Amino acid sequence: MPMIRRGAQVPARWLLVACGVLAMAPAPRPASAADEGIVDVHTLPRLDGAVEDTSRPDTYRVTYTVPTPVAATSEATKKLLSADGWVPYVYPLDEKSTALTFKRGRQGLRISFTQARGRPDQSAVSYTPNRIYSNVPFPDGATELMFDETRPYLGCIAPGALDAASEFFTKEMTALGWRKLTPETASRWPNADLGGSVPNGVRAFYDHPDGDTTQFYKQKPVMLTLTRRDDGRTNVEIRVAPFALPEVLEADDDMAGLPRPKPTKSARSLGSASFNKREISAAAMAELPAVRAFYHRELAARGWQEDGSAPLAPGDEVAIKISSAEETGVLRLGRKYDFTMISLTAQVKESALAARAKAKKEADEKFLGDALGAAQQLIAADEARRKTQAASLSDAPLNARADGKAPVPLPETAQDVTFEGGDGRLEFSSTSSVKALSTFYRTTLKSAGWKEQPSVINQPNMAVMAFSRGGKSISMTVMQMGPKVNVRADGSGLVTEAAKPAAGPDVQAKSSEPLKPDPESQLPVPTQRSSKSLATTKMPGSETPFRRELEASIPASLDEVLAFYRAELSKLGWQEKTDGAIVSADRAQIDFTSPQGPAVLKLGRAKGETTVNLAQKNADAAVKADIMPKAGQARLMLGNIGPKEASLTINNQTVKIAAGAGGPQSPKGPMLDLPPGKYQYALRLPGRPARSESLTVAAGEAWGLLVGPSGDMLPLQMY
Repeated sequence: MPMIRRGAQVPARWLLVACGVLAMAPAPRPASAADEGIVDVHTLPRLDGAVEDTSRPDTYRVTYTVPTPVAATSEATKKLLSADGWVPYVYPLDEKSTALTFKRGRQGLRISFTQARGRPDQSAVSYTPNRIYSNVPFPDGATELMFDETRPYLGCIAPGALDAASEFFTKEMTALGWRKLTPETASRWPNADLGGSVPNGVRAFYDHPDGDTTQFYKQKPVMLTLTRRDDGRTNVEIRVAPFALPEVLEADDDMAGLPRPKPTKSARSLGSASFNKREISAAAMAELPAVRAFYHRELAARGWQEDGSAPLAPGDEVAIKISSAEETGVLRLGRKYDFTMISLTAQVKESALAARAKAKKEADEKFLGDALGAAQQLIAADEARRKTQAASLSDAPLNARADGKAPVPLPETAQDVTFEGGDGRLEFSSTSSVKALSTFYRTTLKSAGWKEQPSVINQPNMAVMAFSRGGKSISMTVMQMGPKVNVRADGSGLVTEAAKPAAGPDVQAKSSEPLKPDPESQLPVPTQRSSKSLATTKMPGSETPFRRELEASIPASLDEVLAFYRAELSKLGWQEKTDGAIVSADRAQIDFTSPQGPAVLKLGRAKGETTVNLAQKNADAAVKADIMPKAGQARLMLGNIGPKEASLTINNQTVKIAAGAGGPQSPKGPMLDLPPGKYQYALRLPGRPARSESLTVAAGEAWGLLVGPSGDMLPLQMY
């Protein structure tokens, strides 16, 4: 290509060519102007006082704020756009939408409203273009306009008489490129039936032959129906012609384990395949006979049968009773707009529920029985192992070490000694037997003036001892743990004055951030926690607990934790009882009434954190399981998973507890109702000395006392 040297003279004819090329170049214009189906929203009228949001420029969207509430703004916007020639309409099945939709010619517009900046006295208004894919004419002055531009669907009331409406649509449909179908032009649809009269009205069918080259791409033929009204106006409906819709529907993905046809405009479900009751509702884009045939086919394939008609509900055209081996249900079909509305419900039969409950109970009992058997085997194996290990422990008399730093003597076989004088704790291990160590401390402490308190635990593998002297006490546990014996002692008698830390106020540090609830927890607890545990009590075979108890430790001040629980429990419908509430700087106890039953929140302070104990009772579950205490009393339930019968004496009553009572094979053991208070009770087993313990019960509580395989008694609050 020849080059022109800089500074050289250019022939005049070249300048003329260059000017011609520039003149041919198109002038710049907005992107929306290139598409006549898309309105330039930046040119539309706005409400008085509008302030445009220019932080995010967008060719196809404009947002502005006005100083009026949303409801008033919506009404004013509707009037403003209507005055500009835009016709408002509503989508079928979307009658409650707060957004506004308009059509003007072949252009569509959608307007949404939100509260601006969190202020109820201001509104944000957004204009967005909405393409009209299938345009049909709106009669001037039409009311109750229902329109979907994608199919299309039009439903409205034209203000004129039937003849005037018919003339209007004949003219305007043709102007928009629609062609009235004839038997010849409808031949591509084998099932097309253009005949048939409409009572008190007329009907016509149209297609759009240029659909492949215009925005009516792949447009199905439509059916126009006009009917005369008693008030002189005309009902109008335009929808896809029935013969252009599928006659055999495919199955979409199941919802709630129930069949759903394809296509649907909307669908929702409740429950799942495992629920006792489930249902789906949907709007199918098909004729009612096709939907009816779909369910006849799909339900039969799943083992359901039809059992005749069910009573019709409002909106129903068909209602059919259905049933399977385990469920009964009802299929309801009706018409709304151009949809077939579907409602399908299924309910598990009482007999099936009973069978499921029985199977679950048997499975639970088998699981518990297997678990109990495995536990008994483990216990037996552990006993054998302990005996083997105990044989290696020495019963030889012990002497005290000379280097002991604790206030009590240490035996010469003591190993790994840990002594904390400030807290009054001592722990060590030894190769001497439980018997030898117990004898050592009973002898040495007695000679030092300590008096031993009676104890019911004095076994070859474990001994618990308690000593007192001069207002001080020492509790000591000696337990075989594997090939050695562990000794733990604590109490005021072990506190050394020099090791006592200076007492100071509990400085409650605030949490570094607001306490947030853990969404995975069954009972409220902050995500900011150092520990958490949740215990539940329930009967074998039951899914519903009688009582739930949450314990946690929160690195936050007590007032922060209390505020957290008051807020979160209120959200759950818990009501705080003001009577008897205790709230101080380091302690709180508040009773609540929850939807399930009574509850109590206890807060305290320990190790620089706030401790939480939240217990909730389920009154309905307790009544159903027959463990609910009588008014003003406590209930005591007795069980025995040991191999021999036991007897329990409490409150001057002696009750025999058969082996296995309260276990998987016999869930209900003996029960007693007691006035609130503290009770001493004695447990007796054949060939063993009586064991005495105490139990404190309050009104409205239910406790379980379970005799273990080794004869130990386990108390457990159940309600």
